Amino acid sequence: MNVADSEIKSLLQSYKKITVYGLSNDLSKPSHYVPVYIRDKGWEVVGTYPKEHNVGGFTIYKSLKDVPKEDRKFIDVFRSSDKIPEVIDEILSLGGTEVIWLQLGISHPEAEKKAEEAGIRVVSNRCLIIEHRNYF
Repeated sequence: MNVADSEIKSLLQSYKKITVYGLSNDLSKPSHYVPVYIRDKGWEVVGTYPKEHNVGGFTIYKSLKDVPKEDRKFIDVFRSSDKIPEVIDEILSLGGTEVIWLQLGISHPEAEKKAEEAGIRVVSNRCLIIEHRNYF
């Protein structure tokens, strides 16, 4: 993670569009209720999910490459830690991403370093709900 704790608030204030990588159709999963929370707090949220769904009223794309480039600047990732290298490779291949946020319990130091070396700000093992409540 190359974002200091002292930078989290300004980071969240700087971006008002978030793409949620792995936005679930299961209402009980964090990968659904976290995006609902952040949308309810004023962010524009779109998601990716391999199976088509419209749960929660989100615009859902089947893959990250289908998400408009202007919506991929801040990507909130809900994938297991072992999948992060392939997620980072996909993000890097598409370009345009400025922030990768790996949710609570998710980290992969080698893949994070690769993203950081490409100039991307990385936050790992942090929950958007918790961080929002800490600062707002």
